[in-house]
Parts: sequence; C-alpha cells; structure tokens
Amino acid sequence: MAHHHGAASAASKPAFEVAGIFRQHGPEYRRRHVLTERQAKAMSDIELCRTAALGGHMDVCDQCGYSAPSYNSCGNRNCPKCQALNQAKWIQKQEESILPIHYFHGVITLPAQIRPLALANQRMIYNLLFRCAADTLLTLGRDPKHLGALIGFIAVLHTWNREMLYHPHLHLIIPGGGFDQNGRWVSTKEDFFIHGNVISKLFQGKFLHALNRKQQKGLLKGTQAEENIFPKLRDQLYKMNWNAYAKKPFGGPENVFRYLGRYIHRVAISNQRLIAFDENGVTFHTKEQKTLTVAPDEFIRRFLLHVLPYGFTKIRRYGLLAPSNAQTKLPEARRQLEKLSPQPSNQPDSELQVYPSEESWAEFYKRLTGIDLFLCPECGQGRLKRRPLVIGDTFNEQRLHPKRGP
Repeated sequence: MAHHHGAASAASKPAFEVAGIFRQHGPEYRRRHVLTERQAKAMSDIELCRTAALGGHMDVCDQCGYSAPSYNSCGNRNCPKCQALNQAKWIQKQEESILPIHYFHGVITLPAQIRPLALANQRMIYNLLFRCAADTLLTLGRDPKHLGALIGFIAVLHTWNREMLYHPHLHLIIPGGGFDQNGRWVSTKEDFFIHGNVISKLFQGKFLHALNRKQQKGLLKGTQAEENIFPKLRDQLYKMNWNAYAKKPFGGPENVFRYLGRYIHRVAISNQRLIAFDENGVTFHTKEQKTLTVAPDEFIRRFLLHVLPYGFTKIRRYGLLAPSNAQTKLPEARRQLEKLSPQPSNQPDSELQVYPSEESWAEFYKRLTGIDLFLCPECGQGRLKRRPLVIGDTFNEQRLHPKRGP
C-alpha cells in the first residue's frame, strides 16, 4: 500500500474531506439506500483511508524530534486522497512517450437523453462509447479527404461534470499526424484536425447502430430499453446534434498531458473543492468561482454515481498509440519526426524530457506539486525518517502547521 507522509499532509491537507462526509452521513445513507458491492467498498475504503485502521509508520524529524504517524492509503481508485502519486506517475509515463509534434485535445459526449440508459448499462455503454469513438477517429484519419493516414490517440472516460451530475464523455489526446500507406509520416495542420461536426455525425451513426443491435439482442436493461420506448428514444437521438470536437491545446503536448493528468486519476470531486459541510448540506466549488450546496444525502448519491464497474479500464490507447505499436510504429514515428524537424515548432527540445525516469518519486513529486514529502513541517529544516508504529503513538493534529507550503 502507498503511504502518506506528514509533510505532504501538513502542506496540502484540505479543511474538509469526502471521507469526513462519509463518516458523518454514511451510516444513515446506507440505512436508507441500497448500494452495489462496489459502491459499498468505495465508501468503506474512503472512510478508512490513512487512518490507524490500515496501519502505517511514524515520521520522525532528525533535527527537532517532531513526529507524526503516516497511515497507509486504501488504494481505492475512487478515493480523492489516493490519486496524487498515480497522477504523477501517469504524467511521467506520457511525457516519456511524447512525439515532437503538435497535439489536439478532443471531447466526445453522450447526449443527456441517453444517460438513464447508460446508467442502467454502464459497462456496456461505456465500452460502446470507447469502441465507436475509436472507430470514428481511425476511419476519418484514414480517409484521404482528411489525412489518409493511421493516427493514434489516448481516450479517457469521465462520467461527471463540475456539479457531480452524471455526464459520461471521453477526453482524447491526439497527435497531429500519422503514417500513410507507404509508411511515411503525414502531419495535420497545426491549428486544425477534423471538423467537430464531421466527428459528431459519424460517431452518432456508429454508436446508435451498435446500440440498436444490443437492444435487438435483448442485452439492454432499464425502462428506456423496453420495446415500446426504445424506438422513440433512438429516433430522437438520430435527429439530434451530438457534441464532439478536436481543438489544438494551449501550449505544447506536455500541457495536454498535465491538463488531463490533474484529474485523470481523481474522482468526481477533489477534497480541495469542498468548502463546508454539516448536517444540513455540503458546499463545494463548481466552476467560474461559483459554488453549490446540496444535502449530504444528495452529495453521497452523486459521488457514488461515478464508481466505475469492477476492473473497468478508463484509459485506453488506439491506433498508432495502441500497446501493440509501442515498440514498433511509435519509435518509427519519433524517428521520422526528429529527422524532419529536430526541434518541435511549439516547444524547445529541453522541455520534452522534463521527468527523467531515474528520478526518485519523492523528487518528482516535489517538482510536480512543490511539496517536499520528507521536509519536517515543524522546524522546516530537518528530514523525516521512518520508524515503525508502536503502542502509544498518537497523532497531534495541532502540531501540523507547516512554516512553508508548496
């Protein structure tokens, strides 16, 4: 299990946590609602995360003698406190595989009318979303009217908006080019990939065709899947304009990965967005400096909407970036691009290798977040050393007031 260090806690611990809301209001919520096994496990893990129940070690300053326990993390991918290091590792992994070319950030969204059906058939609908999005982009990339090449991309599933409401959509990271039929690299324009309307229409057709096949086979569950309701829903969805786009990101390719990396391993809400909670409501930041207050029961309901099915892969790679091409086409793409242009047009070469693989995770985390995991929060000079927890060790919250933060 991952461990939580006192210095990091002191420097970054938010005033309120999802775990606190679960501990205070979870028992009543469980009495009033039926939870799935995965939802119950997520709640339990979050409540226990970094508490004495999971064990841990003591961090002791080698200068002033300050000490505080660092309890083990729960490791649940729905836990807001367990994602920082996963986020850091993910960003590093992507930056080590960056191609020296412009990138696009795409989004493909399922319309609101289909969300009840998606919620009742999560694994199936999410898999269709991935598959049809991949078919759409690969088909358009191969079309000579657009690029005539094998492209690649990373797709990431999100199921929430800033109000924590159910909103399934994919974020896409797309290098600006691919291999033509002769194995030569072909680049897109730096400021344009494929028009969003073209992506939307093709994705809409592919998704609804696949969805109709599932319904005909009797594989869909829920009210919207019933024979007297589904045809009306399908016809309505065919007539709608769906939402998809691919825009050039701000800055270079590293900025795209950092942008997605900030929340790719997080859940519907981070602890930092919580403002207050009591027996009447939970208040949190939404967007553009706005806030929202909902009843504790509703907050927990919204949070649990986004607990994914067991074992579901929410980050997937396709085409040129597929795992099967990691040792073949991807290195060849880099070789050709470096030969064509030794210096990428939008970033100096020195910025492409900012996270060397031999760097320790503590050093990497410090550079990424500004938090030194081993700096004593009491004296600001000493280094924290680990020792085993022993009977009688206590955690004095009031002593955790760092002299300097990130």
